[in-house]
Amino acid sequence: MAKLLTFSLGFLLLAGADIPVAERLRSSPTPGGTFSSADEISVLPEDGPGEQQAAQSDAQNKSKSATLQEHTKLDLIRYVSGEFAKATRNLPAGKEGFLLYVGKPLSPELLERAVATHGAAVHIGDSAQITKLEFRDHSIVVDVNGGGRGKKRWRDHIQIGMGGSIPTARTTTTTPDQESGPPGMQPGMGSTIFLEFSKALPDLTPDELKQILSPFLDFAKQRSASVQWVDTLPPEMKKAIQERRPAVGMDREEVVAAIGKPEHKVRERDSEGNEIEDWIYGQPPSKTVFIRFMGDRVASIKQYPQ
Repeated sequence: MAKLLTFSLGFLLLAGADIPVAERLRSSPTPGGTFSSADEISVLPEDGPGEQQAAQSDAQNKSKSATLQEHTKLDLIRYVSGEFAKATRNLPAGKEGFLLYVGKPLSPELLERAVATHGAAVHIGDSAQITKLEFRDHSIVVDVNGGGRGKKRWRDHIQIGMGGSIPTARTTTTTPDQESGPPGMQPGMGSTIFLEFSKALPDLTPDELKQILSPFLDFAKQRSASVQWVDTLPPEMKKAIQERRPAVGMDREEVVAAIGKPEHKVRERDSEGNEIEDWIYGQPPSKTVFIRFMGDRVASIKQYPQ
């Protein structure tokens, strides 16, 4: 009996050896043939509450950074204000200027009507310069060749003190000639373009702002007059203008060529009776650059915060 049992077991083992390995390793079929979507196994665990909160926080931060930042305003002033271009359309004179809704195509008919009503301050093919940028809640005001809004008898009522580690503010008034622009580009003699956005100002780059202005101005044209003028300057001043930075010893025209016109100007006299003028780029407590003129030249440059 024992021999018969041993023989039977040996036969079964030999028979199993004839079954292909793939057949023995193959898993049994699943009822129904396939998994339903509900039965699929996730490769990675689903996000928990912590991960979901982090994702929401990232989305909120991105939304905040989508609005125009103070340091971005400085970049726009530095790299767009003061830039030269060629006018590709006639631009109207007058304080009403021309209103462009950003994101919508330019209406040539409305532009021509504005020019016919107020006259052309800038003609097709003219050399044009961005002489001022003004930032509002939902718009950017762009003055070309001095703008069309005329002279003012006072400038900003806020004066930023230079003493101490934190700038202080006090009331002051300024004189009309502080509004003067480059030669031949006096306030009120140019044109103003109002760029209207449907929501708060986005965080634009200088190139994006130039692209928005491209229906009116071609920044790709050679700035021959400007280039010739820069070539006559001392090497250190020429280098600073090319690098878009102010430098001690510059005059006002060189500063405008380097970083554009300031957002604010303040004029006063020091304790010795010397006339000083501060050009302010930015708005405290955000990044702000103060350029102080003693006479006709830059005497000091300070930035807050350092």
